[in-house]
Amino acid sequence: MAKTYAELLQDVKAQVRQVSLEDLHARREAGEPLVIVDVREKDEWRQGHLIGAVHVPRGFLEMQAGSKLPDRGAKIVTICAGGIRSAFAAKALQDLGYTNVESANPGFNDWKDKGFPYTRPFAFTDEQLNRYSRHLLLPEVGEVGQAKLLQSRILCLGAGGLGSPAALYLAAAGVGTIGLVDGDVVDESNLQRQIIHGRSSVDRPKVESAAKRIADLNPDVKIVPFQERLNSSNVDRIFDQKWDVIVDGLDNFPTRYLVNDASVWKQIPVVHGSIFRFDGQVTTFWPGKGPCYRCLYPEPPPPHLAPSCAEAGVLGVLPGVIGTMQATEAIKIVLGVGQPLVGRLLQYDSLSMAVRTFKLPRDPHCSVCGSSPTITEYVDYEGFCAGPAAHG
Repeated sequence: MAKTYAELLQDVKAQVRQVSLEDLHARREAGEPLVIVDVREKDEWRQGHLIGAVHVPRGFLEMQAGSKLPDRGAKIVTICAGGIRSAFAAKALQDLGYTNVESANPGFNDWKDKGFPYTRPFAFTDEQLNRYSRHLLLPEVGEVGQAKLLQSRILCLGAGGLGSPAALYLAAAGVGTIGLVDGDVVDESNLQRQIIHGRSSVDRPKVESAAKRIADLNPDVKIVPFQERLNSSNVDRIFDQKWDVIVDGLDNFPTRYLVNDASVWKQIPVVHGSIFRFDGQVTTFWPGKGPCYRCLYPEPPPPHLAPSCAEAGVLGVLPGVIGTMQATEAIKIVLGVGQPLVGRLLQYDSLSMAVRTFKLPRDPHCSVCGSSPTITEYVDYEGFCAGPAAHG
């Protein structure tokens, strides 16, 4: 005999442990490791939710449980607006093999009325929900991650070969504030690889040209321009602006050492990239978590061993590959997902299409990040450079 809705709900609640909101609040306050699964719809979630809750709409629970709730033995509490959908969700999780599931009764509406703590997520506009829709579908990004990107600040050193693709993809991803540091003007020879610029930008400052292109690509992005070359006299002023990540697209050794030393002292992760002819490499120097640039290269090489792209040449597409990898690393750091290239150097050979990764050990005797540093102020290495600062 078919059951009525009321009978079905009664049966479900009889099979699922119910937890009162007072008990749930007390257990969270005591630090009990609970996974709160909010099964309301997106529009309800955006009105507020328990801090740290995992959002899985009831209609997608069976499909997304495996990826969003990988531990079937975790203590799980489902919650909805009033306690009904959460009960059915808890029973569904039990049927999927989750062994420790409870349902909050009643739900979030009463939780909020009782004055218990909750948070309201970032308020996306309809245009943003459409623009970033492919990100929102990724469990590793979602609305929480996209909000992090929109509130993040990334400094791009150089608006040239590496900086062009990096800045474009960071802007497209919705990084809220992008700093651009470059003192050069666009030259026609740049257009072979510096894709952020066009013919109409020749003889214009690169920072100005890049800012115009980014504004057209994504109006959400605020550009902080620095139309100047980075040096020891301005590095503190530029770096002391609460950057989450620095993307290093510079093409000369003196400035790389300057960037390294400043980032170590200011504890800012740097995504480093470099290109030469047909080869490129990427790594992330994250102070306190891995080696720094001086661990890899304690001193600058002599000028004849450090030619610039203008002297040695570079395959036009190569900066696009490496710069895009740098943007990927920066986004991972902001989102807190994946495994950044900390302590690892990725090398790319475009002729053989070979990608190799090498371990980079931290030097305990490093002159900057070691236990007894010997370099405690900026050192100008301009005499070691084969030419003026360039950006790929």
